[in-house]
Amino acid sequence: MLALRLTRGAHPFVLCGRLLVAAASAGTGFLMLSALSHALAHPGAGGALLRLAWCVVPLTATVYFAVAMARNDPATRPREGLSSVGLGPAALAGLAAASTALSSLLGSVVALLFFLHLRGDLTGLPFDGAAAGMLAADQPLPLAAVLTLLAIVPAVASLATAVALRPRAGRPAPTAPRTEPPTPLPVPSGLPWGVALLATGLAVESWAGGTSRDGGVPLPGGVESGALGGVLGWLLTALGLALAGPGLTHLCGRVLQSAKPGAVRLLAGRGLQEEATRIGRPVGVVCAVASGALASATLYGAGTGTSPAGPLTALGGVLVAGCALATLLSAGVEARRSRASANAALLRLGAPASALRNAAALRAVTLIAVFVPLTWAVATLAAAPLRG
Repeated sequence: MLALRLTRGAHPFVLCGRLLVAAASAGTGFLMLSALSHALAHPGAGGALLRLAWCVVPLTATVYFAVAMARNDPATRPREGLSSVGLGPAALAGLAAASTALSSLLGSVVALLFFLHLRGDLTGLPFDGAAAGMLAADQPLPLAAVLTLLAIVPAVASLATAVALRPRAGRPAPTAPRTEPPTPLPVPSGLPWGVALLATGLAVESWAGGTSRDGGVPLPGGVESGALGGVLGWLLTALGLALAGPGLTHLCGRVLQSAKPGAVRLLAGRGLQEEATRIGRPVGVVCAVASGALASATLYGAGTGTSPAGPLTALGGVLVAGCALATLLSAGVEARRSRASANAALLRLGAPASALRNAAALRAVTLIAVFVPLTWAVATLAAAPLRG
């Protein structure tokens, strides 16, 4: 009940984010139910396992977006006086997990109603049974399988939120006096691991592209190893870019502050270093999604022998891209909110407002100049095996 009351009384930006989480959960639930209907319509075929494997991608994107929205919710941050009423860091993490589960559960219910409506099981609304053939309307739905699939997103999202927001012991409190000069910001440690995972993902995608053309090794159910290998390779590539994003962002800030920088470059570089983890990881995920979209355009393009993407594939692509962009937008809003006090202090000291705007523009231009070529390079390497 407390989580429900906090959801109802949240800031409009937070409410909008939770509605987007519900929408993403609805899209993911609908895709998993579509995979179930395909398995019911083709019990002896091996495409059901492949379709369910592809649902891992939108599921990951939805959970990542849900955790990002819970992390940026002001209600989940510890404040003075809350511990005395039993709302310490652990309790706030539990409330955030409950709110995430509530939003995801709402999306799962919407997915079920929309799925039944398109099958023709629910009547009285427009487009009754519009997708009866694609959703196997002539087959009865197993209730246990439907409930299990619809419970995956709320369970995984709430568990990931609780783990991400759990209180971490051993974190020292800042005790340095305010008169000391600013200390160097810590460098994110995920860059080497990100590069290693990125190379591994590209290698798996290359192997999957070669095996899919040569027939591959059949897995249980008749699914080719190349198809599942492509999903695994893309996930490894996305994880590698997400891990490398903070390190690359921090490196961009360090480069901006080199070679006798001016005030604007100092502000831009320091801002990138301070927000390296918050901004770099969503930027890396967006790069992964963009590179996957470019590789998919090659896969479904002319001359590859692949049939055009269907509506479910388009829904999955829009869902993944929307979650990535929404997460990046949320991180940008949160970064701007965290810099509000520092910017106000600079304005009180006489800094021109144009310098702050120029620094923000320089940060954006620097990230674009670094991550756009990286995205193009990863997409080109990932699409190279598909052109054959």
